[in-house]
Amino acid sequence: MPDVSLEVVERLRAICLSLPDAYEETAWTGLRWCVRRKTFAHALVIDDGRPEAYARFIADEGPVTVVTFRAPGDELEALRQAGPPFFVARWGRDVVGLELRDDTDWDELAEMLTDSFCVMAPQKLVDRVIPPA
Repeated sequence: MPDVSLEVVERLRAICLSLPDAYEETAWTGLRWCVRRKTFAHALVIDDGRPEAYARFIADEGPVTVVTFRAPGDELEALRQAGPPFFVARWGRDVVGLELRDDTDWDELAEMLTDSFCVMAPQKLVDRVIPPA
């Protein structure tokens, strides 16, 4: 399975590792960013219809890079209604995916990943979060 491009990793890394106590690790496929052993962002490449758990949500056999994250209730419903490039995963009640494209709004993604961090992090770390500009 192909790796997530260095350009995408660097952009995600800059967002995710700016959050308190966040760290990066290799996932079963791709990379994930965690806080206190809880994943708040996961980036991977779908290629040739694999991994199937992700490919079923994308109308493209790949290669396609996606990032999944957690969304608070009000945002979850809005993203559910938005449709592509967003998808709502069928695992975890609040997991959302985004197909990364040339027109991806990275400022918006930074806000969503920060929200995801806040869903997963303990309150004392949430209190230290500086929202993206």
